[in-house]
Amino acid sequence: MATAPWIVSDELWEIVEPLLPKKERRFRYPGRKRLPDREALQGILFVLHTGIAWTHLPKELGFGSGVTCWRRLDEWQRAGVWERLHAELLARLRAAGELEWSRAVVDSSQIQAKKGAPRRGRARLIEAVPAPSTTSSSMRAGSRSPGRSAAATATTSPS
Repeated sequence: MATAPWIVSDELWEIVEPLLPKKERRFRYPGRKRLPDREALQGILFVLHTGIAWTHLPKELGFGSGVTCWRRLDEWQRAGVWERLHAELLARLRAAGELEWSRAVVDSSQIQAKKGAPRRGRARLIEAVPAPSTTSSSMRAGSRSPGRSAAATATTSPS
């Protein structure tokens, strides 16, 4: 039987856990006990997989509140966890010979333009005379209605 995609296996947890920042509880005024990282990760994966709003994460699943999971996602993003996890998983796949680069896609969300893209030049005209615009008109405001054309108003007299 297949497990749900948001359930973190022991094998995956062994890879992820060392990458997560350690948070020590304060000795004095420790506050509420922190949700375990594995449960928070499963809550994050559940929300990302199902597409529900963070605030709609069911507490019955045991992943804590959606806001807690969102805060943990933000905390881990700021700590660089996802970049390190991505690099670690790529290294493991590369070592196992499991990467098939012929199916790879470079996406702007993965590859950053560190110095920015060069400024784009103006688009060259490919026609000698540009076509009239379909979204704006240079005609007089009164001549836009078929019933109020200049010819119609000149030949009719009010009775």
